[in-house]
Amino acid sequence: MWLNQLKIAIVEKNIDKINELMDDIPQLKKQEEIENAIYLLKEATTLVEDLKDKTKNSMAQMKKNITFLRATEAPRTSKLDIKS
Repeated sequence: MWLNQLKIAIVEKNIDKINELMDDIPQLKKQEEIENAIYLLKEATTLVEDLKDKTKNSMAQMKKNITFLRATEAPRTSKLDIKS
């Protein structure tokens, strides 16, 4: 049951569900289950790393876009007119 839930979470790229399953890893008894769990955990790690890299790239691109937008803004003059 746990392995199936982990498989589904990986396919759906559901990081919250993967974290929830990691908090409650059952005691696996069969060699085949243990091997499957190891493989799935490696896949989950790869998924998280890929998503982390995509997020990092997105943030870098947003920073470049903000810098570009600020460079194209008209200069602001902040003068306090006290002569009324």
